[in-house]
Amino acid sequence: MHVDLNSCFAIIEQQANRLLRGRPVAVSAYNTPRGFVLASSYEAKRLGVKLGVNNAEARVLAPDIVILTPDPSKYREAHRLFKNVLLDYTSDVVAKSIDEFVLDFSGSPAIRSGRTMEEIGREIKDRIRDSLGEWVTVNIGIGTNRFLAKYAAGFDKPDGMTTIDHANLTARYENRQLIDLPGINVRYQARLMAAGIYTPLQFLEADVLLLKKIVFKSVVGYYWWSRLRGWEVDDRTFTTKSIGHQYALPRQTTDKKELERLLMKLCEKVGRRLRRKNYCARGIHLYLGFTRSTHGPDGLPASFENMHRFASWHEGRKLDHRMYATADLFEAVRHLLAVPVIVDKVRIMAITVYELEPWDPEQMTIFSADPNGDSYVGHSEFRSQEATRRLSDALDIVNSRYGEFVLTPATMMGMKGEILDRIAFGSLPDAE
Repeated sequence: MHVDLNSCFAIIEQQANRLLRGRPVAVSAYNTPRGFVLASSYEAKRLGVKLGVNNAEARVLAPDIVILTPDPSKYREAHRLFKNVLLDYTSDVVAKSIDEFVLDFSGSPAIRSGRTMEEIGREIKDRIRDSLGEWVTVNIGIGTNRFLAKYAAGFDKPDGMTTIDHANLTARYENRQLIDLPGINVRYQARLMAAGIYTPLQFLEADVLLLKKIVFKSVVGYYWWSRLRGWEVDDRTFTTKSIGHQYALPRQTTDKKELERLLMKLCEKVGRRLRRKNYCARGIHLYLGFTRSTHGPDGLPASFENMHRFASWHEGRKLDHRMYATADLFEAVRHLLAVPVIVDKVRIMAITVYELEPWDPEQMTIFSADPNGDSYVGHSEFRSQEATRRLSDALDIVNSRYGEFVLTPATMMGMKGEILDRIAFGSLPDAE
């Protein structure tokens, strides 16, 4: 079963504020005219306000539209309530994004009770309304694998429920476009069309060798042949290999002191996610994107032919010690920031940590121990790993309970409106 919250951000805002119900509402990344819409209510969608439209265009399409900026804590709370309802039906609940879940009912007591999946789906809809609010609706898709369940969830929006099985599989592929299938993007569509496959029905009927040897030129072709027929090939769990965060600067600058302040806040956001997953890192990467590319990384003017090569700078470094605390990340990224000569204004910056490994259990050193038995790591000064871990964890607990950045390093003073809290599409770095 695939359960998808309709128009997630917008409908949650309407649930939270009765005065917004029945009105066109959009949630935009920023409140500037060029900020783009992340989600819109169905009242706004009917007027043409959809994902990617900027605020100025949205106000032309819907003059009385209400445009709000994101409230991530509200959406995370809805996500938590949403998941708690679903866990009452099966323990195998996987979040695919902030607003959609996949439920595997194999062996679940919910279906051993003799109820049909449609009956369970109707009950889930009612319970989600009870838990999240009467204005909240979901689409439910039911299928024999994850692909068909997600595809089914796209029918009859909003508040629909569709089952796809052997009885109606072919009918559900009729009169649809390839791009309507989950996972088929423009590039995959072009590949299929080049092989003479123009519709989902032709895709279903295609020979497995054609898909494997000619269209996708890999085992991916076999996966699609199986997926379309309702066989499960997507029940896989991927490990986290890196954690990162990027930021587009509203006030672009060449000042490294200002960039350091921003990097501290990026390090804090990345560090909290790192610690929440019980990871530490041995590698760190810094990316800088510039407003124009008239100079090379050495500060000298770039030739016309090579100008495009210097639109950005990036460098990574592996360390001989583990990074866990925000201060560890910041110290490492400061060394990276000292490398480039910054002559053009920085418009975007990003840090990523990699070479992740579990923090616990921790391998303690037998050297450099004080009389009390605490072991130390030496970069610039001796510092207890255990004390650092406890301090970082305590700060995270306080900030989680009382709000992001209640306790912050002095470097971050006066940065309340910078590097705002955001929820990424297609992933859940901070959902819970």
